[in-house]
Amino acid sequence: MKFISLLGATGSIGVNVLHVVRQFPQHYKVVAMAAGRNVHRMAEQVVEFEPELISIIDSAHAAALCDLLPKEYHNRIVTGLEGNKLVAAYPSTTMTISAIVGAAGLLPTLAAIQAGKDIGLANKETLVMAGKIVMEAVQERGVKLLPVDSEHSAIFQALEAGQRTDLGKIILTASGGPFRGKNKEELKVVTREQALDHPNWNMGKKISIDSATLMNKGLEVIEAKWLFDVKSEEIEVVVHPQSIVHSLVEYKDGSVIAQLGIPDMRIPIAYALSYPDRLELDLHPLQLSMCANLEFLEPDYSSFPALKLAFDAINVGGVAPAVLNAANEVAVDAFLDSRILFPDIAETVARTMDIVQEGSEDSLEDILRADGRARREALRLIQ
Repeated sequence: MKFISLLGATGSIGVNVLHVVRQFPQHYKVVAMAAGRNVHRMAEQVVEFEPELISIIDSAHAAALCDLLPKEYHNRIVTGLEGNKLVAAYPSTTMTISAIVGAAGLLPTLAAIQAGKDIGLANKETLVMAGKIVMEAVQERGVKLLPVDSEHSAIFQALEAGQRTDLGKIILTASGGPFRGKNKEELKVVTREQALDHPNWNMGKKISIDSATLMNKGLEVIEAKWLFDVKSEEIEVVVHPQSIVHSLVEYKDGSVIAQLGIPDMRIPIAYALSYPDRLELDLHPLQLSMCANLEFLEPDYSSFPALKLAFDAINVGGVAPAVLNAANEVAVDAFLDSRILFPDIAETVARTMDIVQEGSEDSLEDILRADGRARREALRLIQ
């Protein structure tokens, strides 16, 4: 039996984690859960899975959650960042699934690592912001860090086909989002609703917008650098609209190993939970005869500059990736609130990166300080 702490229980990844747990109750039990503001969904999950510890964003939402739960759960509720850290490092937990969206996932994930918990990582911002610190902590504590993102799970699986010394490059696939093929002028008039309408994946608002700008792929490039210990020149991105080939690895002899599957997050989630074994999921298998026309295209860096900004952040180093992430979070919120246009997201990030530059990737304090300053500068630029 594997005992799980789930950070981000009510989000799209969290819901799919619970779907897998529900299918295999003999293998997994959720002992601690954390969520943000969705108290109604959280209440339903708590009643079904009966966790021993529950974290919610603040005291007001905790009070609302209490109104929806039997009294026996009231003294199990904690709040805020400290509550999330308690859930992440809960003593009886054997694996923490980090699925909080954004920078808020960094400190709880670090708390879980320091407590000796294996990590199922769906919060890419943890490695984007503090990749060096996190990977050193993983090594020092001797814990496993298993990718949950479909692309990184695909690379993780493809790397098992050869020796790391024979690696040529890793190839991340991107769907291209809902605006693939549009030029700069067309992107100026796209709407919030269009940006949220992803053609292949059912995701939360933040990740859907990031997918539309290709910033999500940029964040995944930075995550891959740390997760697989590769240089930026060893990472390639190709646009693959069908989302069937989830990523590939090229070896120095010319062999290219790909992982294919239907676009369903339960597959990489289940692999992270069960590794090195595999679970028999209740999903329709991939029918190769139905996906004969697979496309692989070069990204349009001119219309979608967010992807290049991520490569720039890797090459600059220091706190640049944390600044990129923070400015993007502020800009995405502004776009969702109809305060800026779609192309302004990447423009805000680029301008913020020019302003906020000081700090070391070896210092968590510097990273958090740069994160805060980048948010203030991005907000000032937007206003």
